[in-house]
Amino acid sequence: MKQDELCATAAAMVKKGKGILAADESTGTIKKRFDTIGVQSTPDIRRDWREMLFRTEPAMSDYISGVILYDETLRQSAVDGMPLVELIRNTGAIPGIKVDMGAQDMAGFAGEKITAGLDGLRNRMKEYYDLGARFAKWRAVIEIDASRPSAVCVAANCHALARYAAICQEAGIVPIVEPEVLMDGAHDLARCAEVTEWVLKHLYMELFMHKVMLEGTVLKPNMCISGKKCANRAGVEEVAEATIKCLKSTVPAAVPGIAFLSGGQSDIEATAHLNAMNACNNLPWNLTFSYGRALQAAPLKAWGGKAENHDAGQAAFNHRAKMNGLATMGKWNESMEG
Repeated sequence: MKQDELCATAAAMVKKGKGILAADESTGTIKKRFDTIGVQSTPDIRRDWREMLFRTEPAMSDYISGVILYDETLRQSAVDGMPLVELIRNTGAIPGIKVDMGAQDMAGFAGEKITAGLDGLRNRMKEYYDLGARFAKWRAVIEIDASRPSAVCVAANCHALARYAAICQEAGIVPIVEPEVLMDGAHDLARCAEVTEWVLKHLYMELFMHKVMLEGTVLKPNMCISGKKCANRAGVEEVAEATIKCLKSTVPAAVPGIAFLSGGQSDIEATAHLNAMNACNNLPWNLTFSYGRALQAAPLKAWGGKAENHDAGQAAFNHRAKMNGLATMGKWNESMEG
């Protein structure tokens, strides 16, 4: 029964036309976001911001399949006393939880990171399931340049992702596995594709060795994209072609879907790249989004922390959710952004 539930949840998370809202910013990260609009970060204001998003219609019902939450948010209630988890479920979306403890410097490997959080994870998973979470997320950070990542960094992060995924499934929770090859730096498209292929091949070897049921997982990878400082950045079609080629050579068909991270792309870039991949490809997995900033930047700016801007914030979120929902079906074009 647990396997059936895992498969059903994973399939619902990557349903065509919908995607995942990543609202799992840590307290430190969301403070930085609020600083850009001059808003103090307090538990109540963080709650108000996220509650505004979760109450947005038709975005939540029509275009959002799941919401990744931070530990604080999973435990919070709306102003009217309804638990935020219940509020999300009432829209038809699935509540999820970020469970890693962040990336830390790797001893002996300058400039490389390893994600912490495996200690005590089994007990935390049981609690998160009882609180209503039905999927989880763990992010591995892969720095890239001419000499990085090292083989040790790739192996350590993929091993941790597989251990986390096995613990998730034991608890009846679908694991999102997120190996992010960062788009910081001056590397070109080919270098990003090379490293991404390496990481994904190692990841699926580790998942197999840890007996993780792939049908009950979701992959959250980066797109194969030029670094932000690259002099000649690849265009939309080049990114789509390189990413699809990489996925075909690494991701087993048993995986029900792939929910891309936006990874520092602009709102329009993230939507355009996703649309291009879905427009002309017959693939074994659904391709969708698991966006944070690319879904939230516009509504955050429109809201500005002011109650009188509540409707404007929701309108901006409705628009971005709809645009990305269309991109999951290859039906978006830039003229719709007017």
